[in-house]
Amino acid sequence: MASCCFDPITGYFRNGFCHTAVTDLGQHTVCAQMSAEFLNFSQKIGNDLITPVPEVGFPGLQPGDYWCICVARWVEAYQSGVAPRLKLDACHQSVLSYVPFDVLMEYVAE
Repeated sequence: MASCCFDPITGYFRNGFCHTAVTDLGQHTVCAQMSAEFLNFSQKIGNDLITPVPEVGFPGLQPGDYWCICVARWVEAYQSGVAPRLKLDACHQSVLSYVPFDVLMEYVAE
């Protein structure tokens, strides 16, 4: 698996990778390139990825940033027409249990 992003540092383990574990209830396995549409969508449904939270070291995200997001959130965004592009080689293989490969290929970031 390739790294997703080190600046800002992402991943459930904050190691730059979309690795997961049984303790990762959200399954942060999708390496997504943030877009304004996705960030606004996520904020509106209760997951604000825009606003910095310095006390936990979260810088806030901007369009163009890569971030490991929950596979269920990506599916919700896909169903709503605002799915972000993917860094497919940095997504965890378990994503294939939720999203068909041909759908993922449609969203590969250039």
